[in-house]
Amino acid sequence: MSQVTSQDSASGTPVTNSPLPAGDSHHPDEFHDAPGTRHGITGKGLKGGQLGLLAVVVLGISSVAPAYSLTSSLGPTVNAVGLQLPAIFIIAFIPMILVAFAYRELNADSPDSGTTFTWATKAFGPFVGWMGGWGLLAANIIVLSNLAGVAVDFFYLFLAQLFGDPSLADLTGNKPLNIATCLAFVALAVWVSYRGLHTTKLVQYSMVGFQVLVLGIFIVMALTHAASGDTPTAIGFSWDWFNPAKIQSFDQFAAGMSLAVFVYWGWDVCLTVNEETKGGKGTAGKAGTTTAVAVLGLYIAVIVATMMVAGIGSDGIGLSNADNQSNIFAALASPVMGPLAILMSLAVLSGTASSLQSTMASPARSLLAMSHYGALPPKFSSVSKRFGSPGYATIVAGLISGGFYAVMKVVSENVLNDTILALGLMICFYYGLTAFACTWYFRHSLFTSVRNFFMRLLFPVIGGVVLAVVFAQTAVDSWSPGFGSGSELFGVGLVFLIGVGLLALGFVVMAITFWRRPGFFRGETLRKDTPALVIPE
Repeated sequence: MSQVTSQDSASGTPVTNSPLPAGDSHHPDEFHDAPGTRHGITGKGLKGGQLGLLAVVVLGISSVAPAYSLTSSLGPTVNAVGLQLPAIFIIAFIPMILVAFAYRELNADSPDSGTTFTWATKAFGPFVGWMGGWGLLAANIIVLSNLAGVAVDFFYLFLAQLFGDPSLADLTGNKPLNIATCLAFVALAVWVSYRGLHTTKLVQYSMVGFQVLVLGIFIVMALTHAASGDTPTAIGFSWDWFNPAKIQSFDQFAAGMSLAVFVYWGWDVCLTVNEETKGGKGTAGKAGTTTAVAVLGLYIAVIVATMMVAGIGSDGIGLSNADNQSNIFAALASPVMGPLAILMSLAVLSGTASSLQSTMASPARSLLAMSHYGALPPKFSSVSKRFGSPGYATIVAGLISGGFYAVMKVVSENVLNDTILALGLMICFYYGLTAFACTWYFRHSLFTSVRNFFMRLLFPVIGGVVLAVVFAQTAVDSWSPGFGSGSELFGVGLVFLIGVGLLALGFVVMAITFWRRPGFFRGETLRKDTPALVIPE
């Protein structure tokens, strides 16, 4: 026989958890929850069993969008760390995989589409949880606008290559046309996402497969050009590229980390669909770590090949050439791939379009979860009866991301670079918060086994501390307009205003929400608690 108890998160005193839905009996042990609940988690009406492991991994890779992430980030990252590009990408992967372990632990205990919002609430209480959800939403809104912007650039580049008219590529510089095209891409992504994960899955298989295939062709052709000596910018391979000790300063390291962290971001979409997968928590957890490892291998191969053929100089196709940095593959595709360059344009276009659509799943389901637990207006918790998707939340996420891009395109001279740098702040914030939430939530079981010590204490804390340091350093550096494109308002860098400003806005919105809907903040819908402890008699 065993006796099941839970402990108050502050005092450790045994308590009986209050109900989640009013009037329902709830106990923290998973075998004694009220029907439809688990550790205070309740179903939201999403259609379950739609995705298997492969489908979730494909969805994760699509959300990461390797071609888009690399073409957007390689230039700014080279500016920060130079030849140590492979080193910073590997170092940035370490906190990512450590945080992924934290996600797996939390998801195994309390699988919920709210992810950071739900878990931070259960660990630290509703106010911290709400801000965690806000950070996740802000990151997704930023990246959705950025994805749409890259899709616009490559759409017109593809038309120029298709019709042999270089002037068509210049149409992306027409701001009204650029914004209108961007909104069209967002509208298409919203339409596909609204139709649910089954439609999403069918779209993703073909687009992700094509993207990875073209990147493989690029790697082979880049290495071939570098070896043949017919590219004046080419440089020889060196193992020194993998040595982080050669990064000259901590400021450069932090800037490089903030950018490199961005390229791994997106795998957590695997966890936001955990209520809709076959096998639930197990499938989603495995998919998250599998996605992160697969993406690392692809990135290192592409980065090494790109450096060898282009070098890091400022001439020609060099990665430090200011004309190339906002869109590396647009500059390298023709010199490296010749007549096949149109495939790279299609790969980045399909990658950004598919990521735009798959990434839409994350903010939509976060909005759904926050509304479900009373942290947002109830309209956001509506689920399409036909498609089993968070329809209203999906539409709102699309409207906000499209509007954000339109405003940023007018304000910033280099909207893509500035939003990527600001996105790094958002990622560090809510990933780090999730890592610390894991350790605090499981604090009573940290030393009950060697596994728990590593998976619930050591790995999450290391990952969280690294991300917290990068966040702080980037926030300080980004105050200067020189950090990013040079765009500023009242002497303050636009990157700081976007990143830190959005977090500050979150506190304002939270205060309004607390005034309008105090129930969530009083613990009436989702309370702060700790897992049950099973104590042998």
